[in-house]
Amino acid sequence: MPTETAPDPTGAGSSETGPRIVMENVRKQFGKNVVLDDLNFSVDRGERVTLIGPSGSGKTTILRLLMTLEELTGGYIYVDGEPLTHAKRGERRVKLRSGEVSRIRRRIGMVFQQFNLFPNMSVLENITEAPIHVLGRSKDQARADALDLLDQVGLKDRAQAHPTQLSGGQQQRVAIARALAMEPEILLLDEVTSALDPELVGDVLQVLRDVARNTDITMLIVTHEMQFAQDVSHRVLMFDQGHIIEEASPQVMFTAPQHERTQQFLQAVL
Repeated sequence: MPTETAPDPTGAGSSETGPRIVMENVRKQFGKNVVLDDLNFSVDRGERVTLIGPSGSGKTTILRLLMTLEELTGGYIYVDGEPLTHAKRGERRVKLRSGEVSRIRRRIGMVFQQFNLFPNMSVLENITEAPIHVLGRSKDQARADALDLLDQVGLKDRAQAHPTQLSGGQQQRVAIARALAMEPEILLLDEVTSALDPELVGDVLQVLRDVARNTDITMLIVTHEMQFAQDVSHRVLMFDQGHIIEEASPQVMFTAPQHERTQQFLQAVL
């Protein structure tokens, strides 16, 4: 089992040095249920890391903590050396103001299992809404950027359609374009194909392979698509009961896993 020693989040305030993401002694519990306990790991700039493991092992909770959709019970998360939600003040752990949290969270984009598109807006409006109102882009610039992204995901001809007029796979590709429209430095992917019919999975994964190949966005991925994980990841972490029990390159993880629990899991899903 790898030793979960806290990474050093040095490089505070720098966008050029140090890891992109640091989890330091992270703890999350819901009531009496401890989902993550003293979790430590880091993700380097431009690195693509996939989290695998059984349902309920804490993988999605990590992504939701990074998006500040859940609140840390204990510990710290750093993005580019800056604390995301809580900071150390001497011996105290202090919750940051919402404005500070929002400033850092803008660097992070997430694609969810369930698309989460606005049904009353067109595809184009779904993509331009946040760049206009959050980033302050002009409508013309946001529209041009959105059409370029739709072209990249193969849906430029559906710009005026509404989500209900699209297949699930098309909706997920729009959701990917929407996340990329915010120009995130970090992209979180949470089981993005789990709600799709099997025949629609390939197109979505190909879009994400293209993103991985053509950008230097740091990616933290939760997936049961093991071939996709093998194709795009620099590193794979195996989770069980809120702990990292093994980490390795995808070549090693998927051909010669060392931990018995990893072997059992991969035998079940491959």
